[in-house]
Formats: sequence, C-alpha cells, structure tokens
Amino acid sequence: MPRKRPPILAYYFPNWHVDPRNETWHGPGWTEWNVAKCATPRFAGHRQPKIPLWGYEDEADPVVMAKKIDAAADHGIDGFIFDWYYYDDAPYRQRCLEEGLMRAANLARTKFAVMLCNHDAIQAHPGSLAFPRPVLASGEFNAELFRHATQYCIDHYFANPSYLRIDGKLFFSIYLMQKMVKELGGPAAARAIFDEFRERVRKAGLGELHLNGIYAGCKYLEGKPNSAEVDEFTAAIGLDSHSGHSWSWTRKDFPALDYGVVAEENIAKFPLISKDFALPYNPSVMVGWDSSPRTVQSESYVKSSYPFLAVFTDSTPARFEEYLRKAKAFVESDSFTGDFLAIHSFNEWTEGTCLEPDEEYGYGYLEAIRNVFGISRG
Repeated sequence: MPRKRPPILAYYFPNWHVDPRNETWHGPGWTEWNVAKCATPRFAGHRQPKIPLWGYEDEADPVVMAKKIDAAADHGIDGFIFDWYYYDDAPYRQRCLEEGLMRAANLARTKFAVMLCNHDAIQAHPGSLAFPRPVLASGEFNAELFRHATQYCIDHYFANPSYLRIDGKLFFSIYLMQKMVKELGGPAAARAIFDEFRERVRKAGLGELHLNGIYAGCKYLEGKPNSAEVDEFTAAIGLDSHSGHSWSWTRKDFPALDYGVVAEENIAKFPLISKDFALPYNPSVMVGWDSSPRTVQSESYVKSSYPFLAVFTDSTPARFEEYLRKAKAFVESDSFTGDFLAIHSFNEWTEGTCLEPDEEYGYGYLEAIRNVFGISRG
C-alpha cells in the first residue's frame, strides 16, 4: 500500500529585496533582479533572459509574499525552507522572511523553516573569470557565533505558529554540516554545542529540536558507500536527518547538459542513499540549472568554476513533471526513510531552478507539482 503523501517543501532564496550589505557591495537600491535583467543567451538555443510573470517585485513586502504563499499552497507546496545567513554577528537577507513572509496576512497557509547557509558570501553577482570567487564576507563559525546565530532564531522565528515542525520538533538545517563541525572543533565539541542549542530551545518553552544537515559527507567511492564513516560522524554529532539540495552530475558536457540525464542520475540515488546510510533522508528534485546570469555577460562563457557551469537544457514543466512522478513513486514506497520531499528551488532566478511563474511557461512548474501530488489536506 502506498505511503501517505509527504509534505512538499521548497527552498527559498531571499535576495530580491534591498539589503544594507548588498548596497555596500553593489550600490544603492541593488537587488538580484539587477543581475536577472542583464542575462543574455550564452550559446545557440540558450533560453535567456527569464522574465518573471509577476514582474520584478520586492519580496520584503508582505503583500508580495502573500501572493507567493497563495501560489505555493494552491499548487501543493506545504512550506518554504529559507536560505538564512549570519555574517559578522548579524543576519543577512532576512528582511524577506521577517518583513515579508512573517507579516503576510495569510501566513497560516504555509510553514517555514531556516537553513543556516554557512558558506562564504562571494562575489558572484556577477562573477568574473578574471577574479574567481572573491570573498565578501566569511562564512566561518565558532562556538560563540553559532550560539548568537541560533539564539537569534530562537528569539525571532521558533515561537511562530507557522514555523515548521517534524514530528513535533522544530526543524533547523545546516547547509555545510561537515564544515560547521570542523570549525566548531570536531564531532565531540560540535555535539556539546548542538546539545546546548537543544537545551536553549527547551528552556525557551519551545519543545524539542530536529537538527538536519545538507552536506553531511555521503559519497560513493568506487561504487561503494562510505556509510560506516558517515554513520559514525552523524551519530557522534546527534544529527536527526539529512536532506538533498542541489544535484550533482558526472557528465562533462559543456555548455549544455540535458536535464533528463542529470535527473535520472540523481533520482537513481534516492533508494541507495536511503538504504546505505543510517539517517532518515529527505531527497530533493531540482527544477533546472542555469547559473549563467551570474557571470559577467561580456566575458566568454567557458568551462570554469562557479558560476561558469553547464546549463541544463530541456528542463521544461513537462520534463519536471516526469521526474516528479518518479520522485513520488519513491517517497510513497517503503524505501523512503525521510519526512518530506524538497524542491530546489522556489525562486532561484539566476541559477535557473525556479518554480515561480515566468513569461515563457506561466505557472507550468507549479502546476506540475499539483498535477503529481495534489494539494495537501494537512
């Protein structure tokens, strides 16, 4: 008998509103819409620019976020996992969440959670071949900074009735888990810091914490899983689950790579990761991939480091729906060990993985989710 429909959660990238740091780096009034507007075709058949059907809106406006909440809920998306940043002992890009989504009149229609993105802020808006990946703000953490960042979440987000809970526990994700643990002093030291975080959540009267990791080290070396190593690591730090995010691919095609080839390669891993590693696993389906808007448009588009990467071609709503159906078969099978299916992403316009409606396909990607999963009844 098929399992119950799991929640469908979409990653959300909040860089479409004015932020003081962005203004320092890019100038007054800057948002990532400036990058999206400059996108051009970089090779024959390349479909750029992508133009939002709703226009270039300010996501820190609660009316704008209310429209996004309705669109998501009406098409089967149960919540958002926000990319959340903390640099120089202060949050970054948080106005979308705090002033937009959390003040939306229809907030009760959705759930939200945060994923602590502990990578460096790099100059990739746009990035240049001449100056690859210069660091604008360090994503390095220590114990004190981790306490400050997580206390901010306790004080500002966790008590909200719409904050996402898994089996009654507050969901909190860390993007680069291995990096975080190393910076906190190794598994034993990190476990003590994570346990102290859990205790602060309890003392705030908020119950228990569900700690999730994205990149926790799962690999297949010579076709064999490194499960013993990863299971020992994740057990030592007390991790509750791990989740998929961006897909990886082995094909070297450039500048174009067929979406279906990558989708098949990654969806085939779902049962393997669930079987070979001890932690519950929440897989992710990508809408597409095209980071070319984040490159200097006057430079040649050649294979290099991010953002000069291959572009997925033929990532249409119909193809997306095809692979959603395969993901549905997996998450409704006995092989599924996780709690939700993630979609990457709701609005990564300049990385080409975006559910929001555009002028070419309208609501097609959102409709694909509703066609496959229907609308959650809670």
